Amino acid sequence: MSLRDYDTEYNLTGMISRPLYFGLAVNIMVPVGLLFVCYWINQRYFIENRVPEWSNILFYFFVALSLVQAGAALWWRQKRFAEPMVRRPETFEADIAARVMVLSKPIFLLIASISLWTYVHYFLTGRFHEAAVFVVFSFIVFQVVRPRYGSLQRLIAQQKKMVDKGQFYQGPGLLG
Repeated sequence: MSLRDYDTEYNLTGMISRPLYFGLAVNIMVPVGLLFVCYWINQRYFIENRVPEWSNILFYFFVALSLVQAGAALWWRQKRFAEPMVRRPETFEADIAARVMVLSKPIFLLIASISLWTYVHYFLTGRFHEAAVFVVFSFIVFQVVRPRYGSLQRLIAQQKKMVDKGQFYQGPGLLG
C-alpha cells in the first residue's frame, strides 16, 4: 500500500484538524494578540530600559534559549511520534487521532513558550522590534512541527508496521 492510499482509507483531515486548530490558537493567535498589545503600548507610552547595560546580552541569551526550546520541541516530536500509538487494530484510526492530539499539545505549548521571551524582553528593555523576533521565530518553529498530510501518512505507515509486529500502546488511557 502506498502512502497516497492512506488518503482514501483514513480521514487524514480529521486527524490533523484538532491538533492544528489547537496549535494555531496557542502558537499564533495568542502570541500575535499579545504582540499587538505590546505594539499599542509601544506607540503610546515610553517603556524604560531597565537593564541598559545588559540589553544586548539579554537578547542573545533569549535567542540561545529559544534555539534550545526549538531543538527540544523537534526532538520531543520525533521521539514521541516514533512510539506505538495504537491500542488495538480495531481502533487504529481513532487511537492515532487521539494520540496525535495528546502528544502535540505539550509540544505546541513548548513552542508557544518561545514567544514569551518577546514580552519579557520588551518590558525589560523597551525594544519592541528586537522583542518581536521571538514571536516570528515561534511561528516558524510551529510551521516546521505542525502536522501535515505527508507526515501523517508516514506516521500511519510506521504505526501499521508496529501493529503488524505486535507493538501496541500500553500507556494510561487515550488521553493519558
